[in-house]
Amino acid sequence: MGVSSVKSSAHFMVRSRYLRIIILLSGITVVLAILPDTFLNPVTAALRAQPWLLGLLFVFFILAISLLWSTGHVLDSNTFLLINQRGDRPRWLDYFMWGITQIGNGLTALFLAIIFFLLRFRELAMAIILGMLSLLLVTEVLKSLTERKRPFTHHLEARIVGLKARGLSFPSGHTAQTFFLMSLLVQFFSLSILGSILLYILAALVGLTRMYVGAHYPRDVLAGAILGVVWGILTGMISIGLLPW
Repeated sequence: MGVSSVKSSAHFMVRSRYLRIIILLSGITVVLAILPDTFLNPVTAALRAQPWLLGLLFVFFILAISLLWSTGHVLDSNTFLLINQRGDRPRWLDYFMWGITQIGNGLTALFLAIIFFLLRFRELAMAIILGMLSLLLVTEVLKSLTERKRPFTHHLEARIVGLKARGLSFPSGHTAQTFFLMSLLVQFFSLSILGSILLYILAALVGLTRMYVGAHYPRDVLAGAILGVVWGILTGMISIGLLPW
């Protein structure tokens, strides 16, 4: 393949990514336009009560756009390899990090929902289920639009702990689900500053494990954290008005 063909292919990929982003934003606009007021009013009220969430969404948008910048990819790769490979990696640490990363698994959220339902926290249980499923849908749509491959496809030297992660990379679904859960729990139980910090530290550790096990780049993890926080807070704020529990 000639140089001109390679450049043409690269330009086509960039244009197609911009087109997918435009389609995504247009689709969101259409969905918001046709949603009933019973859903939109609580969401609008939540965003008005917490306007900084819009700032987080803007940062998420910038992160998505930054995937088109080669400089960002170099920084991403260097940071990923630093976390994934640097230092001693005893077997017990691999087991520990693999276990922590399972907190972001959808089955963990389902298990927590069942426990809370049995404990008669039905509103929280339903909020976890609905929030988890809708967040999963959003992350999968975003992954299909950005089409970012896993880091081990570019870095053959990457360490893989456990099974190779399937699918695409941006944003990190495990990180998003964990920050969603922690944000929802902090809000529902009105936890103290110390309790909230401890839960978010645990969520951040899950994000770190996603790089340790070779599944995600740093920007994937950061985007997942932002998306999860926003989703958790919005779910918590609107669930009271929408769920009949």
